[in-house]
Parts: sequence; structure tokens; C-alpha cells
Amino acid sequence: MLNEHTLDQLKSLRLDGMVRAIEEQATSTAAAGLSFDERLTLLVQREVAWRDDRRVQRLLKAAKLKVSAACIEDINWRASRALDRGLITTLAGGDWLRHARNLLITGATGSGKTWLACALAHQAARSGFSVLYVRAARLFDELQVAHGDGSFARRLAAMAKLDLVVIDDFAISPMGPAERNDLLELLDDRIGTRSTLITSQLPVKAWHTYLNDPTLADAILDRVVHSSHKIELKGTRSMRDADAAAAA
Repeated sequence: MLNEHTLDQLKSLRLDGMVRAIEEQATSTAAAGLSFDERLTLLVQREVAWRDDRRVQRLLKAAKLKVSAACIEDINWRASRALDRGLITTLAGGDWLRHARNLLITGATGSGKTWLACALAHQAARSGFSVLYVRAARLFDELQVAHGDGSFARRLAAMAKLDLVVIDDFAISPMGPAERNDLLELLDDRIGTRSTLITSQLPVKAWHTYLNDPTLADAILDRVVHSSHKIELKGTRSMRDADAAAAA
């Protein structure tokens, strides 16, 4: 076992994973039989794993997911939801994020849109991508405040750097000119460089009418729809009701 001074030096270098591994090796009979190179290799691997885990935890905390426990492994594959296993598997691999493609999830209330969006966002963070979840109404409220206090440009610049922005419950309430302009600005900063995931009760084909401004609608949809994967969740029975019945 290294002396306390050396351990303190390792801690000051923020090699916490290595310190933990050294402490464990000191009480392991199996470690005593390893060569120096083998023990050093284990220490380095432990430090790398420790840092990777800390980074994922930071990314998940910053993501502010509404359903933080949602994950790909727990997806309900019931046939009535019409989930495509192949597409979900592809999305879980992360290439859509690496190629800056978007994802649009639509379906009735309670069909599991938010849960699925959070599961995919959770997977993205686990893969090392930066993520932010926000409900559409809250996003537009925050951007309106940012206009007032002069932080709008900084807020957009910060969001433009995120690998994935999840906009939940899009088109749940009327959208005015200010919201349409802000949405266009946000998407324009991300097109071709970062991914956006949008969930909505409204089918994608109805978004143009909902936006209620042909010119801006064309510009917005051009930036979000034409480079997107689409998931349309089927079924009218709420997943919340179904889960409650299954637990009863």
C-alpha cells in the first residue's frame, strides 16, 4: 500500500479512480500475485472507467430529463404501439447524432412520447453526447425572458453547442410570431451540425398549418423535417393507464 502522502498527491491530481483501485488492491490477495505492469494496467483502466462514469453523470445531470430513469433497455415493445425495433436499435447506436439528423416522435396523449424521448436522450448522454431536455412552452417563455434581459444571443449560442436538444410537447398551445421567430433562430443554428428531437401530439403533416405563417412554416419545417427520423406511436390507450393496470 502506498503511503498517505503519495495517495494525497494522487488525489490532488484528481486521480480518484486510481486511488480507489490502489486501496482495493491493498486488500486483494489476487492482486499480490500480479506483476507491476499488470497492476499498473488495472490502475489506469480503473481511472479511465472512473472518469467516463463521472462524465456520464455530469451529462445526465445537465440534461434535466423529465423521466430520468427512462432507458432503452426498459422499452415496452407491445405490438399496438408500432415501435420499429430496427429503428430504435439504430437510434441507440448514435449515428443519427453523429450525422446531425433530427428525430420527430408523435402520438396521442399518454402513448409514451416523453418517456421514449427521455430514453433516447439518456442513451445519448451515456454515449458521451451533451443533451438538454425542455418542454416547448417553457423554452419559449425562457427565450422571451432572454430577449428582455439581453441574454438571448448567449442562450442560443449555448444551445447551438449541445449535441441534442429535446423539445417536448411541441404544438400543444397556439404559437405567436415571437415564438415562431425564436424557433427558427434556434433550429437555424443547429441545422447540419447538431440534432434536435421533437415530440408532439400533432402529426407532422399538420405542423405547417399549426405554425400559421406559410413563409416561416416552410423555413422551420425545412430545417427540422427533411433530415429527420420519424416515430409515430400508435394506440389510443394511455401507457400510464396500461402500466397501472399491469401493476394492479
